[in-house]
Amino acid sequence: MSLVTSIVDPILTFHGWPAYALVGGLVFAEAALFVGFVLPGETAVILGGVLAYRHSISLPLLLVVVVLAAIIGDSVGYEVGRLFGNRILALRVFRNHQAAIDSGKDRLHRLGGRAVFLGRFTAFLRAVMPGMAGTVGLRYRTFLAWNAAGGIIWGAGFTVLGYLAGASYTKLESYASIFSWVVLGLVVVAIGVWVIRRRRSTDQGRLPGRSTLR
Repeated sequence: MSLVTSIVDPILTFHGWPAYALVGGLVFAEAALFVGFVLPGETAVILGGVLAYRHSISLPLLLVVVVLAAIIGDSVGYEVGRLFGNRILALRVFRNHQAAIDSGKDRLHRLGGRAVFLGRFTAFLRAVMPGMAGTVGLRYRTFLAWNAAGGIIWGAGFTVLGYLAGASYTKLESYASIFSWVVLGLVVVAIGVWVIRRRRSTDQGRLPGRSTLR
């Protein structure tokens, strides 16, 4: 039995408010307390969806709990990073991930809030990106907007995925990372199309002799 299986199987015995508290707490702690290194947040959310399928909890209420826990947990992670970021990222547990951390910081400098959104769909970056955003000094209002967008899409997507999976959660768990990459790919394409259209519109507005009045 794997470590993850030994952790997640007992979760399926929960129902009612203890289940909401457990799933929401794990999602919150993923970025706020770096629990994502032990149990990826999407696993907890998928299990919550399975519990909703089994009528142990309400699906609409679970959606609210997961999304709020994701947004608030990342906000706490942001504040921790703002206050203690460099010291935390220098800890031994992060030494083997230095390349990923440097890449994440580079994305933040280049993409700003969009890096926070994209990081939501990668397990490691989901746990550390909020803290890095606080460390590099990304404006909180910018961080919050992109964090909320990512939290809503990620939280709703994986909750519904778990609900649709029903009792087949163990099989679905093996495809969770593939689902993340598919969603991330669609998001990147959508952002790319938006950027290209915006640049074309700006370039057309700068053509010589073209009036900028509408």
